[in-house]
This record gives sequence, C-alpha cells and structure tokens, in this order.
Amino acid sequence: MQELFEPLSAGKLELSNRLVMAPMTRSRATADGAVTELTVEYYRQRAAAGLIITEGTQPSVRGQGYTATPGLHADDQVTAWRAVTDAVHAEGGRIFAQLMHAGRVGHPVLYPDGGLPLGPSPIASGERLFTPDGMLDHPVPREMTLDDIAQAVEEFVASARNAVAAGFDGVELHGANGYLIQQFLADGSNTRTDAYGGTIENRIRFAVEAARAVADAIGPERVGLRVSPGGTANGVSESDTPELYAALVGAIAPFGLAYLHVMELGNRETTRRIRAGWPGTLILNPHPTPESFPSKPEYGVEALRDGVADAVAFAQLWLANPDLPARIRAGGPYNEADRATFYGGDHRGYTDYPVLA
Repeated sequence: MQELFEPLSAGKLELSNRLVMAPMTRSRATADGAVTELTVEYYRQRAAAGLIITEGTQPSVRGQGYTATPGLHADDQVTAWRAVTDAVHAEGGRIFAQLMHAGRVGHPVLYPDGGLPLGPSPIASGERLFTPDGMLDHPVPREMTLDDIAQAVEEFVASARNAVAAGFDGVELHGANGYLIQQFLADGSNTRTDAYGGTIENRIRFAVEAARAVADAIGPERVGLRVSPGGTANGVSESDTPELYAALVGAIAPFGLAYLHVMELGNRETTRRIRAGWPGTLILNPHPTPESFPSKPEYGVEALRDGVADAVAFAQLWLANPDLPARIRAGGPYNEADRATFYGGDHRGYTDYPVLA
C-alpha cells in the first residue's frame, strides 16, 4: 500500500502522506462550544495523518445543529482550538477546521433566543435532534431572506479568519451530509423562486459565494470544500446530481482551492465525472459500491491507482486506530470502532483506543 504513503501538495500545504482523517462529530465540547483537553489529546494522537479535518464546527450560534459541538465564532473557542493546533503541529501534523452551518438541521433548544433554525425553504428535515432529555423533531425552519444568506456567507468568512487565528492550516466548508450548503444545492430542500433557487445555476449560488468569499478572506490555498453527491443524509434529495455537481465543480474550479473532498456514496461513475472536471487536489472518502461501508485501506489504494483521487479520507478507521498509518504498514490488526461511544461522554471510546506495541 505504498501509494498511501507518498507525499502530496494540497494548495501550498505539503502533506507527508495521502491518509486524511475525515471529519467526525464527537459531541464532547463544553456548553459554550469550546473544545477541551480531551480534544487536544484526541487530535494529537492522530497527527500522523497527512491531513486532519476536524469535526464539524459551527460558524455562528444559529449554525449549530447538535448538542456539545464546538464553534469558531467566539474568542474562548478560538483560544481552546489553539491548544489543538499547537499539539498537532508539535507532532508534525497538518489540520484544517471543518466549518459546518447545519441550517435546518437544528432546534430552538440549541439557541439562546429559542428561535427557529434557518433553511433555504420552509421544509423540515424529517429528522430528530438527540438531547439528554430525549429526541426532538426538527421544526420547519425559517426561510432565509437575502440578508440572512449574506450574513451566513459573512459568518463563514469570520469563522475562517478565526480558524487562522487559532493556528489552523486552513478550513473545509461542509457542503455535504444535508447541511446548509447542500440544502441550497438540493432541489428537494430548496424550492425558492429567487436568485438562490430553481435552476442549477441558482441553487449552486450560495455554495459558490461562500467558497469565493472565504478564499478571498484567507487565501484559496487554505480552503477546501466537501460534497456528498447524491447523498440523502438529513432528509435532502437531489433529482439532478450529475448536472448539479458538474456545474458546481465548474464554477469553483477557477478559485484555486486547496482541495475538493468527495464523500463517495457507492457510485464510482459519479466520482469519475467529478474527477474529470476538477483540476486540483481531490480527496476521496472511498466507497466504490453500496456495500463498501465502512471504508477500508484497500479501497483507498484502488482509488489512488485508478486516478480518481489524490488522497483518501477515512473516518471510523481513524476513530478507532490513532496509529492508523503504522497499522496499515503492518497489515493490521485494526481496532473495531465502538458505536456506543461515538457521541458524547468522556475519554472512553475517544482517547483510549490502544496503539500497536
């Protein structure tokens, strides 16, 4: 599997290998959205990744979608993240912050003013929020005004600047998994009739504006975008995936972003079309068939050899194996991820996975 260990340039960043740690929500932040010393240790343990992409981090109060998730919109949050980036850099690692505005995937209990979450259209996700007091249905969101849209773009910009101040090497905009950017992209969640809805050109507008604004603010070489073509997470649906992502890739390709990160969902042909239209670095979370979940190192090697990816991202493998590169070189064995400790809790299932002797 030597291909996984070759160096790679992404933007102006030199990565020591092509093994990327995918973003994974772990819900272990404080009530104020600050990461803790446990988080510092969690990322430090995994600094052997060519690039770490953090858990989804809200760019604003209204951007939060889950309990105990971190932010990058307040000074104390920036200070707390600085300890993480310092620890990763001390180990020779590289780390991007994933900026995730959850959009309609939220609930009034998450916001101090008790207001509604925001979305491109007043269409509920159909999903539920887990809280310590039980499950709560996502409400119908408030349809975003043009001012709301402009403010959301500015929130991405402000949080990206905060990420740089916190020592991150860059940021990834979360345009996947049914969160705000994909809510605008998908015609099942976006039924607007203004400049941000209807045609593909209009539905990609928010994603393009956010990517351009953040790239202008901190430099395109510090910005990535994650997408999940055809994804249905959090109730989104797309009727025109091939054309939609061809248009999006074509629109952002001139920006010179550090990378495009594709969450593959069992359709390699879609990945090939995106690869053909993307001139820069492509990170792939490889799932070549519907049966290939969770992903395996072999899928990553196949993707690199096939030319559909420049680097490969893994999630559960990194969660359960902080020394993943060493385990791949040794041919295993691999720790099994404990699903019961994925979200919330203490060090168990977070920083206590064993490493090879």
